[in-house]
Amino acid sequence: MDRPAPSLPGEALVHIEIDHASRIVSGQCVLTAPALFAQDDDGCSTLVPGGAAATSPRQAHEAARSCPVAAIAGREGTHSS
Repeated sequence: MDRPAPSLPGEALVHIEIDHASRIVSGQCVLTAPALFAQDDDGCSTLVPGGAAATSPRQAHEAARSCPVAAIAGREGTHSS
């Protein structure tokens, strides 16, 4: 499962996991949060390295909810130093 790492201490962040066995070629997450998600060579979702820092928690959760097969899970947290 893909997981972007937090970038700065004290920054709100989102931990995203993609279930690669369940994902399909929909692209809804890419349309909703293009800084966080991309499509691989097969057209399936993958995480953009460092994309969590450029994406709001709300946008990340909207992208996860947009997945028609619920292959994306996310949770908020705070990075401590």
